[in-house]
Amino acid sequence: MDTPRKVTTGWHVVPAPLALVVLAGCMAPAVPRAPDIETYLPKPAHGAPPSDTQPPDRAEAPTLARDEEAPPLTLEACVRIALDTNPLGRAAREGVAAARAAVGEARAPYYPEVGAGAGYQRFERHIFLPKGLTAQRNVPPTVGPTNDWFANLRVRYTLIDFGERRAQLRTALARQEVAKEEAEAIRQDIALNVHQAYYGLVAARESLGVARKNLERAETHLALARKRKAAGAVPKADVVRARVEVANSCLGLVRAEALVGVLRGSLNTAMGLPVEMPVEVALSPSDAVSKPLNRAAALDTAVRARPELRAALQRVAAGRSSVDADRRAFGPRVVGEASWGRRDEDFWPEDPEWSVGAAIEWPLFTGGSRTHRLARTKAELGREEAEARWLVLKVRDEVWSAHWKLEEAREALDAAEALVTDAQESMRAVRERYEAGADTINDLLDAQTALASAEAVRVKTELDCRVAHSAFRRAVGTLLESDP
Repeated sequence: MDTPRKVTTGWHVVPAPLALVVLAGCMAPAVPRAPDIETYLPKPAHGAPPSDTQPPDRAEAPTLARDEEAPPLTLEACVRIALDTNPLGRAAREGVAAARAAVGEARAPYYPEVGAGAGYQRFERHIFLPKGLTAQRNVPPTVGPTNDWFANLRVRYTLIDFGERRAQLRTALARQEVAKEEAEAIRQDIALNVHQAYYGLVAARESLGVARKNLERAETHLALARKRKAAGAVPKADVVRARVEVANSCLGLVRAEALVGVLRGSLNTAMGLPVEMPVEVALSPSDAVSKPLNRAAALDTAVRARPELRAALQRVAAGRSSVDADRRAFGPRVVGEASWGRRDEDFWPEDPEWSVGAAIEWPLFTGGSRTHRLARTKAELGREEAEARWLVLKVRDEVWSAHWKLEEAREALDAAEALVTDAQESMRAVRERYEAGADTINDLLDAQTALASAEAVRVKTELDCRVAHSAFRRAVGTLLESDP
């Protein structure tokens, strides 16, 4: 007499939280929520008086973390601040970190892959016997229904891959160098922006001084015209003309003050600081313009020092390694595998099971994906090589143009110095003649305007010369290096 077999459904052992997890994953929002803009606003610092134009919750203007008695910032200090706080610099550093992580990812296949698994299934399968064999009496035609609980530990390691892993690692290392060179290029761009903003602010401050001097001269000439009018030596029209010139000088002073404020904000932005932060700058002896390299030496230095060119060469190296890796993907792969675990129909499996073996994996037909991938990487390599050649031409052209612009700016500065000297002498002579009654008020004010224009030209040429010198060093690739 057969003993009746106890059949269990097994559904009561399915964890109820599993269904909740599945449902929770389905109910997740499809579109991620963007972060609040307050997260990315510049953080205010303490130590500045409140401003009426700021909202109450941000009433305190940020200031640089330095003593009130500290000297104004030099160009080198501004560059250091920019390299440390500018968000573009941080983005470049994160790019290098990402490339470094990619190298670690490329090294991972050199280590064995270890995994663990556990699961449960309930099944019932039909028994198929070979033709000619019949089942014994009272043997059911199916296996199950039964519970299957299992837990195992698996190890998999690639023994031979014909150099594919090595080529992929070389690609990742080359791309890491690309990220480093691109980060260096961004650092030099940040420094160049600081140079331009710094010298622009210095020039604006000097222009403000020129405007103040021009206003003082205009007021002096107005007083002189009034004095001569009181003596009956000139008509009232001279006083009116001098008063108009004072008004024009006041307008020029207002514009110069506004320009200082605008360029102070530009310098703060270049340094990665809040635009409203008050800063003071001063020219240092190192800000003097030195004589540049000759054109031949500059061209030779640029093609070796520019980080953009070094990055282009590393891209070519990465492309060659990618082509090598795709070529080696056509070969077979030898893989070793091992596993150990337990399996049983009860919840806590007790029956051991294990396996050890090796396999050869060799895809014979993949729809042409490997062939097309190899063709793509070859074309990308050709593009990188062509872009490297073009970049060499572009860099040399930038150095060539920057050198000529610097020469032009240096000569223009010498001419502006002579212009100011001549305008000062002309101003002095015309004023003496006006006091003696030999010249008119128009001659005097024209000489004053010419002197103010000459001083403005000198300020502009000084700015152009310093900016041109910085641009030349950036074109050569030595902006962050000390001048020889």
